[in-house]
Amino acid sequence: MGTDHDSKQQLDDWIQRAASGDSSAYEPIVKRFERPLRAWVASHSPPGVDVDEVSQRAFIAAYTKLGEFEVGTNFSAWLFSIARFQLRTEVTRIRRLADYHSRFAPSFLDHSIEDPNIMDSDRWNTRLEYLQECVKQLSLGHSQFLTWRYRDQISIEEMATASGRSPGAVKKQLWSVRQRLQKCIELRMAAEGDLNE
Repeated sequence: MGTDHDSKQQLDDWIQRAASGDSSAYEPIVKRFERPLRAWVASHSPPGVDVDEVSQRAFIAAYTKLGEFEVGTNFSAWLFSIARFQLRTEVTRIRRLADYHSRFAPSFLDHSIEDPNIMDSDRWNTRLEYLQECVKQLSLGHSQFLTWRYRDQISIEEMATASGRSPGAVKKQLWSVRQRLQKCIELRMAAEGDLNE
């Protein structure tokens, strides 16, 4: 019984230190909960979910919210509720991505058949290089919107909440960023003489 109390006291101490900015104090917390959290995520995940990725996100999210945790309460339950949210977010992202591909892949293939140039790998590689260069020129705020939308696959509503803007403003911002990138790519291709090749 004394060992459980000591263990709880030690955990509370690590949490307080980590919440106060001592990141090294978070390491033993991760080591203590890593296996049970991973096992929980694995047992609740549908196929296609990267268990390690979801677990890591849960630990990162918990670390950023340590100031909200009430020391003395059940840390394990708190951490697992964060993991549950991270898993739900990942499952939603995977479903959205699958839905996107099921709706737009046939359309893309139809266009590919009609336009033989669209499958020219050299041309697409060039456009991709230009896109990467153009993205690097974006402001941090604009690139964050792209990351949220296209890498993290989060919804317009979630982006609005995270950025403190309305969904309409987020849509307008994304449209503006996409237009800027398109123009940047076209200017680079025109400068290289690639635009109509």
